[in-house]
Amino acid sequence: MKLKPLFILMLAALVSSCGLFGKGGGKSSRTTGWKYNDPETGNIPNVSGYEQEAGPGLRFVQGGTFTMGRVEQDVMYRNDNFPRRVTVASFYMDETEVSNQAYREFTHWTARVYPGDTQRLKSITPDSTVWRSELAYNEPYVNNYYRHPAYAEYPVVGVTWEQAEAYCEWRTDRVNEQILVDKGIITHDATQSGQNVYTSKTYLNGLYDGTAGNKPIENGDGSPRRVQWEDGIMLPNYRLPTEAEWEYAAYGLIGNTDGELLTDRKLYPWNGAYLRDDHKRDKGRMRANFVRGRGDMMGMAGALNDNADIASPVMSYEPNDYGLYCMSGNVNEWVADVYRTQSMQDMEEFNPFRGNVITEYRRDGSGQLMRDQYGELIKDTIPGMDYRNFADGNLNSQVIEGDNWNAEEDKGTEGMYIQDNRPGYFTSLITDQVRVYKGGSWKDRPYWLVPGTRRYLDQQHAKNDLGFRCAMTRVGSPEGF
Repeated sequence: MKLKPLFILMLAALVSSCGLFGKGGGKSSRTTGWKYNDPETGNIPNVSGYEQEAGPGLRFVQGGTFTMGRVEQDVMYRNDNFPRRVTVASFYMDETEVSNQAYREFTHWTARVYPGDTQRLKSITPDSTVWRSELAYNEPYVNNYYRHPAYAEYPVVGVTWEQAEAYCEWRTDRVNEQILVDKGIITHDATQSGQNVYTSKTYLNGLYDGTAGNKPIENGDGSPRRVQWEDGIMLPNYRLPTEAEWEYAAYGLIGNTDGELLTDRKLYPWNGAYLRDDHKRDKGRMRANFVRGRGDMMGMAGALNDNADIASPVMSYEPNDYGLYCMSGNVNEWVADVYRTQSMQDMEEFNPFRGNVITEYRRDGSGQLMRDQYGELIKDTIPGMDYRNFADGNLNSQVIEGDNWNAEEDKGTEGMYIQDNRPGYFTSLITDQVRVYKGGSWKDRPYWLVPGTRRYLDQQHAKNDLGFRCAMTRVGSPEGF
């Protein structure tokens, strides 16, 4: 009995020195013995036991391996989605498509912070004319779909890939700004304008101060300091998902596994090959918003099959096993990838993606970071590190006349894929600005609802059945230890 207190003291010492359950960290370094966050040792920063929280609107998607690509006959004969087993790291995905209301917050903020800058506002405003048709009465949608409150929770459409990217950047900044406000580090500043605007990058680099809150981050000696990325307070960027991430999340295979055994492969985000619900409560109801047949957009009055003439609210129908809504049907969705027919065979087995462009921040003659008129850091592509046409459009992948590669000029993607916009002339439509979109929509047949199918469009173009949703990288372990 006398040994019990001694045993407890020894156990406590062991836990404190090794870190609870192996998470590491603690009050001093395991490699040097120097104390962390202590003024005597120079306030060495350390955050132990970090666990990422999901940002607003996101669902956690645990990564894993799956077969990406075609799961049924290639009726379009494009041969561009050859089945390939890949692995996707864990990440976060928007629960729904970005709605009109969510996107209007972006345009409202821009109009308030940059008053009178009509060009800036126009560059991010969805194109409502995508609804216009020469032989259909769609003018009410031109005037109402994006702006009227009746469509507030409908998916935003008429946005280009570039506008979707701009929204992701803006959302990152607003979410991280709100995190700092909630923690009392800064306060909301309604006077932001011009270059004096909060962005996550300018704040971390000391180019934006804002208004200090009443709970600043402090060093070990109590002196205030600026938040750093190493503090783990701010979240990674919102971004468009890669094609692999989107397809993996759409299938939601986590609900069809027994250990490491995949018990049932899926054709759609739900089990089975049927488009109607087979549960007793909703038996016979459509599982997604799509075109059932020629001229049938929503069914007969009194028994509307999918209850939607065009798009439907973003939380319509049942979510998949990751809790994601409308991964098939409703509207197509932009993904980050540049389109190539052979992407499935060319890309890496882990986190496959085509579209990497490595950039660096521009600096002036004195080495200071440079900002544009909107307060955003200016980025330049590092020479030789634009990989959009890597092994499919660059010099090493092109056919040449003769055998002297060194004498050849790099003509880029245009030298490999014919580009000719003259009427009646052939063009491949493949450039480094063409992006993939997936998912099927309210005006598509069931074939396009299969997540493995893929289509493409120039990143500066928009459609009335094409929207997007955001993703976020998960940092740390795939599911937490």
